[in-house]
Amino acid sequence: MDVPIEEGETIVITTRVNDNDTARVYGSGLLDVYSTPAMVALMEKASMELVQPHLEEGHGTVGISLDIRHMKAIPVGEEIKCISKYKGREGNQLTFEVKVLRGQDTVGEGIHKRYIIDEKRFLLKIK
Repeated sequence: MDVPIEEGETIVITTRVNDNDTARVYGSGLLDVYSTPAMVALMEKASMELVQPHLEEGHGTVGISLDIRHMKAIPVGEEIKCISKYKGREGNQLTFEVKVLRGQDTVGEGIHKRYIIDEKRFLLKIK
């Protein structure tokens, strides 16, 4: 499948940390600060939204790996942004450089990989 996306293409998603994004809610910690699982979900969402418009109808992507660092605690109410940058493709595997920022401060960063799927075939395989 041809995916007409250029290497270096990026997307930026801005959001505000809310009570449901905290380590306490996710169970990944005891504090009411931005959780690593919430950051991972934002990174995956940005990468999926970057590539989805370039895929043929009936196709999507699923996350297959993340190699990230979460470097800064962020309190509820703060605005953050996630930048996903398309780095390239190997077969059906797509690679993205992801970064979450609060202002100019890096909250987290890493590499995310997604795999292109035919949605109907994928769902049939897991049943």
